[in-house]
Amino acid sequence: MDKLRGVLDFCIRHQTFLGYSIVSLITAASEHIFSSVVFKCPCSSENMLYGSIFLSVPALILFLLGYMVNARTWRLLTNSCPPEKCCSSSSWETCFHYCCVLVPVTARALVAPLTWIAVALLGASFYECAASGNSLIQNYFCKDHGQECRKLMVKIPCNEKLWKNVSTDFFSLQAQSQLIGWFLIASIVTVALISTCVSHCRSPVSYLQLKFWKIYLKEEQELFEIKAKEHAARLAERNTKSFFEAVDPAPFQTPSNEDWRKISFLYSFNSEEQYYSMIHKFVNTNRGNSNRFREGAQNPPVLGFVDEASASESGF
Repeated sequence: MDKLRGVLDFCIRHQTFLGYSIVSLITAASEHIFSSVVFKCPCSSENMLYGSIFLSVPALILFLLGYMVNARTWRLLTNSCPPEKCCSSSSWETCFHYCCVLVPVTARALVAPLTWIAVALLGASFYECAASGNSLIQNYFCKDHGQECRKLMVKIPCNEKLWKNVSTDFFSLQAQSQLIGWFLIASIVTVALISTCVSHCRSPVSYLQLKFWKIYLKEEQELFEIKAKEHAARLAERNTKSFFEAVDPAPFQTPSNEDWRKISFLYSFNSEEQYYSMIHKFVNTNRGNSNRFREGAQNPPVLGFVDEASASESGF
C-alpha cells in the first residue's frame, strides 16, 4: 500500500511531465501504425502531394486538438466576446492581452504535432516519398542525368536500390530525413530547456512558495467540486420539489452571474497583495467589489497553472 501511495504521489508531482510523455508516446505509436500499415507511397508524380499530406495534415490536426483539450483555452474564451462588448474601445487591448496569454497555450499545443513530425522524419517514409516527387530536389540530383533520372527518383520509395543509379555523392533521402529529424528534436529540446529556465527565473515567487501554491490550488479545486455538487443538488431538489408539489420555492442563495464572472477572470498576480486564485482574491476584496480586485500585473507564463488547474478540475 505504501508503494502504491508513493507511485501516486510521484504521478501527482510530475503530472505535467508525465502528461507530455504519454502524449508523445501515443503520437509516436500512431505515426508508426500510419507509416507501416496505412501509408503506401504511389511512386508516381503524386509522391510530393501524398507524402506531404501524411507528414503535415496529421500534425495540423494534433495541433488543433492541442488547443481544444487545453483547459486554459476555454478559460480564456468563455464569455470573452459578449455582444455588448464587441464594439467597446478596450476590445483591441483585450485581444492583445489574449494573444500574449495564448503563447504558452500554443507552445503546449505544439508538443504532439512536433512529436509526429520528428518521429515521421526518423522513420523517413513520408519524407522520402514527398522528396522523391519534389521538382527542386529532382533538379538538384538529376541536373546532369537527364529525364531518365527523374523517372527513377519517383520510384526510389518503392525500391531503395535505385538510389545508386541516381547519385552516389550525397546522402540518400532516408538519411536526409533522419538527419533533419534529429536536428528538429535537438532544437525542440534546446528551446524547451531555455524557455523553462527563463520562466522559472522570471517567477515572482520562490520555489517552495510555488510548490505550496500548487498544493493549495489542488485542495481548493477539490473542495470547490464538492461544494458545487452539494449546492447544485440542493438547488435541484428545491426546484423539483416546488414543481411536483406546486408550492412556492423557498429562498435560496446562489452566486450571481457577476460573481461567477469575477472568479472566472484570468488570474493576475500582484506581489504586494498575493492571492493564490481568483476565488481567494474574490473573498478578500469584498466579493470583488474593491478596486484591488482588478489590480495586478500581466500573468507571467510560469503562473499559467493557476488558470489551468481551475479549468481542468471543472472539466473544460
